[in-house]
This record gives sequence, C-alpha cells and structure tokens, in this order.
Amino acid sequence: MRTRISRHLESVFAEVALPAEALEARAAAAPEAPAPPPGPVLPPEFNWRDYTIMLLRVAAEIEHSLMVQYLFAAYSLGGSQVPERLREDVRRWQEVILGIAKEEMGHLLTVQNLLVALGGSVNLGREDYPWGTDFYPFPFTLRRLTRKSLARYICAESPLDWTGEEAERIKLLAAGEQEVPVNRVGALYERLSDILRDRNRIPETAFQASTLPYQASWDEWGRGYRRGERARDSGNVPETLSPDLLILRVVSRDSALRALRNIGEQGEALPAADSPDGEDRRDPSHFNRFLTIFRELEQLDRPDQEAVARPVAENPRTDHRLNEETMALTSVLAAGPGQPQPEVNPITDPEAAGWGHLFNLRYRMLLTDLAHAFRLVGPLDNGAAPTARGSLIHRAFGEMYNLRAIAGALLRLPLDRERSSGLLAGPPFEMPYALDLPAGDRNRWLLQRDLTEASVKAVDTLLSAAPAAEGEAYLRALREADMQARESIDRILAGD
Repeated sequence: MRTRISRHLESVFAEVALPAEALEARAAAAPEAPAPPPGPVLPPEFNWRDYTIMLLRVAAEIEHSLMVQYLFAAYSLGGSQVPERLREDVRRWQEVILGIAKEEMGHLLTVQNLLVALGGSVNLGREDYPWGTDFYPFPFTLRRLTRKSLARYICAESPLDWTGEEAERIKLLAAGEQEVPVNRVGALYERLSDILRDRNRIPETAFQASTLPYQASWDEWGRGYRRGERARDSGNVPETLSPDLLILRVVSRDSALRALRNIGEQGEALPAADSPDGEDRRDPSHFNRFLTIFRELEQLDRPDQEAVARPVAENPRTDHRLNEETMALTSVLAAGPGQPQPEVNPITDPEAAGWGHLFNLRYRMLLTDLAHAFRLVGPLDNGAAPTARGSLIHRAFGEMYNLRAIAGALLRLPLDRERSSGLLAGPPFEMPYALDLPAGDRNRWLLQRDLTEASVKAVDTLLSAAPAAEGEAYLRALREADMQARESIDRILAGD
C-alpha cells in the first residue's frame, strides 16, 4: 500500500518546526533538499480530477485513523486507579475526546461525499500499523492517553501559524526521541482547496449533482449532534465542548470548498483574540480542546498523570501466534526503513482474545454498514417500518455503541495468559481482510448475513466461557439483536 501511494504523491505536508539544534543536526546528516515548487504539482500518470480523488482517499484514511486513535485514548481513561479527586475531570476529558471522535466520523462521511460527488468510490480504509509518515500526521499507534499522545494530537490538529514557547515545547514532545515531526492534517486540506479553486484544473462539470441521493446527510447521520444538544453524558461537559457534527453534502465547487473549509476550521481554529484567556468559547476546535486537556494534565504531578488512564497495552492484537521474530518483521514492514518501530502486543488471555475477536467483527460490521448505505437511496422508513437503507443506518449507530461496550469489557481483562505483564487488553481495531462490497445487491445482503452469523458464533463462544455477570447480560442481548437482524436480512433476501 505504501509504494502504491508514495510513488505518486509529492510532499503534501508542511514541515513542523523543531528546535534549531534538532534542525541543524538533521541538516548535517542529510543533503539539503530543493525547495518545493509553488502551488500543487500534478504527478505523472494523473489528470487533475484523478489526482484530487487520490488525495481525498488519503484524507479519508487520515480521518478514519485519527477517529480510531482518539477512541482508543478516550476508552483508556478512567478506572479504579484514578484518585477520587480527579475522577470528575477525567470523566470530562473522556467525554470531550469521545465528542472529537464523533466529529471525526462526520469529517469521514463528508470526505466520502466529496469522493462520490467527483465520481470516485467510497473509501473507508485506513493504515493498520505505521507507514507513510510523509502523508499521515504520525505513525498509527493505539495508545493510552498520556502527555505525549496528547501532544501528537495537538500537533496534528494545529494551525499553520501556531508558534511560541509552548508550541515548540509540545512539538518537541510529540516528535519524540527520534525527532520525527508530526505533520499537520490541515496541510492536505489546503492542498485540496488550492486544486478545487482552479477551474482550469477541475471544471464545474466534474461535480456530479446527481449523486446527491447517495450522499450521507446530517438529517440521517447527525442524530441531534448540534453544538450543545447532545452528548453531555457526564453532566460536567460545557455546552461549547459537546460534539457538533459536520456532515456536508457536495453538489458544486462552492459546496466542495465550503466542506473543506469547515472541516479545517473545526480541526484547527486558533483561540479567539478577544477571549480573556485565549480560548474560543463559541466554537472550540479539536486543537483547542486537546490543548486545554494537555494544560490541565500538565498541572498534575507525575504519578497523577500516569493514573488518569488504565494500564492498557499499546497496539493490542488478537493473533496470539505472533512470536518475537514475526512481530519484529511486521514492525519493520509497517513502519518503513528508518522509522521508529511500533510496539505490538498480542492478546493471549483466552477470554480477552474472544472479546477482541468480537470487537474486530463488530468493527467490520460498522464499516460494512457505512459502505453499504452509500449504495442505496430513498427514505429511512416507509411510514411503518425501516427501509433496507434505514435499517443499515440504524445498525451502524448500534455498532458504535457495541464497540464502546466491548472495549469496556476488554479494559477489565488482562493482556496475557500468565498475567505477568500487568497490562490490560484493549480494543484492537484490526482492519478486516477486505472492505470491498460484492457486486449485486443480493450478494451485499448475503455478506451482511454472513457477518451476523459469525457474530452469533463468536458470542456463543464467549458465553460458553462463563463471563462476568454484566458481560453475560450484554452478550445475550447482543445475540438477540443479531437474531432479529438475521430475520430482517432474510426478509430482504426473500424480496419482502
């Protein structure tokens, strides 16, 4: 995957400024690179529409990757090890980060709309483990919330003109010992906007208004997530910090540019100049929200900083057969030559592995529901019952709740069979072997039935292991929901 993209894509991201001594050391170790030409450059083998679609596919993978990493970090927060005096703050941080992840889902859907409007295919893929750091903000890593992981999120969402002593300190922390700078996500959207503004590159006829019925809309996917209306679950999240989903449809150049601009502003808006403390209370960006949590975390002493998140393993994997040699090879291939290699932790505790497989399966079901919904048009219900499209969207929301519930079960279980590491298992978020939907509507519903049957089998395996009481109740409810979904799918296959 890396070579298929990197051979076509010139440097998209601006270099993140590092301290002078780090830059001098890097310059001494490598010859000076020529300055990049002004404006977008069309690589060989492309025209401008095709190149724009490729950049949008990269943007979709970045949004997906960030959403998953933010979810993992949010899930890690809390636990019995959190001091009583910090629990309210930690709960608030968790809800804020979950809200950001929900907004990333909105960005992901909006990028799909951009792809569809230009005649491209839906892309719900992402990198599985680190590669291509010239294109991604930082190597994909599932890790608990720490100052360093927060620093990476801040830099990825940061504006171009974010400077000052605090900025340099956070950039240095994010770069780590290897001094690998974090790329700004906004740079890619700026490049896309530059291309789409130019009518000589992308003519108005490239935008297909006829695709509108196939695009995701806020009315269908927003579920009430306007600023202050939903998701203040903990009761202590300020109205301005609750999620504000942007799901924007695209039919023209103006609507495409507006979608790109709104995604960028939600990610990286600078604090308002007229705010007494520099915080934009009207529309706080991802950058501002992460920066606020970072500052609050920094005020704690080091033991308390470590205690806010559970001791969850980094990059948990369900493949218990991985040995050290295989993991080392996987790390080198994933990270690429000269890149820091990720830590990979197989889940070897039998019960945790079972929950991990169920998590991966429900994650696949969510992605399949999303992709399938883009293939159907029409209302969500016929007045009496959900339509096929309505049932897919309803089930997609159900899978989001399932992932949080199953992640909670994993975070109560040990990583390894011997329980010697002291680490907890975490949600693995492993990508399925393929995301391609089969040709033909019937075959797509057959795939949905296959996944439902696989889930029933995975649930039955976990039930046979006598899980904890709360886990058993959840599994039985999930099994019942799967059986109802199976009946619905069978009716669709029968033409009812």
